[in-house]
Amino acid sequence: MPETDVTGRGPIGIICAMALLAGCSVAPEGADFHDPYEATNRQIHAFNKSLDSAFVRPGGQVSVSLPEAISGPVLNFSDNVSLPGMVLNGVLQADVEGVVRNSLRFIINSTVGLGGFFDPAGAIGVTEKTTDFGETLYVWGVPEGAYLELPLLGPSTQRDALGEVADILLNPLDFVGTPNQLKYGTYARIAEQVIDRGNIGDTIDSVLYESADSYAQARLIYLQNRRFELGQEAVDAYIDPYAQ
Repeated sequence: MPETDVTGRGPIGIICAMALLAGCSVAPEGADFHDPYEATNRQIHAFNKSLDSAFVRPGGQVSVSLPEAISGPVLNFSDNVSLPGMVLNGVLQADVEGVVRNSLRFIINSTVGLGGFFDPAGAIGVTEKTTDFGETLYVWGVPEGAYLELPLLGPSTQRDALGEVADILLNPLDFVGTPNQLKYGTYARIAEQVIDRGNIGDTIDSVLYESADSYAQARLIYLQNRRFELGQEAVDAYIDPYAQ
């Protein structure tokens, strides 16, 4: 039964995460980045780049032509199904303001917004406070670890990769979501990535297809922007093409 499966995932996920955390390596002092797995990362980057060229980029180009009446509800729905996870992470970070804001937004958009397809919460100024388990680990003092490029997901770090796993295994939407939110949530997130690819296509193309070393450029941009999101350092003019 789904209930049994979902309930059992929490302890397993936590045990796996704790085991993996022990392997997070620490960057050499003064280094701008820590990339001991560069050879493997570059192979994965080449795979991700070929996947983008064959599927994601063409899909993004098609999505640009979609009317707002179609793309808007898809983006709203994808945003809404991510909110319970943000609420949980807000609790784990002791961020009361973020918990209240994201909870209120989820309740309003899941009811008045017809399951999240519309955004009445945004219309009255209730915006989301974006967060994830990678940020939770940062708040808890877990080091960034080595740079990683993940298949399909793109640039990451050991800490953020663990965050991705935890966000999947410990998703509160399994308990509070509507049947449609549970059924179509994953599809909506995939569609959001394709639509976002179309919306910032020129930026991503400049990194992947116009830079002399797309791997090094993507690594630089990801780390700069992620550290800025976490309040670690100022950001320059770069834009993260892999931002969620």
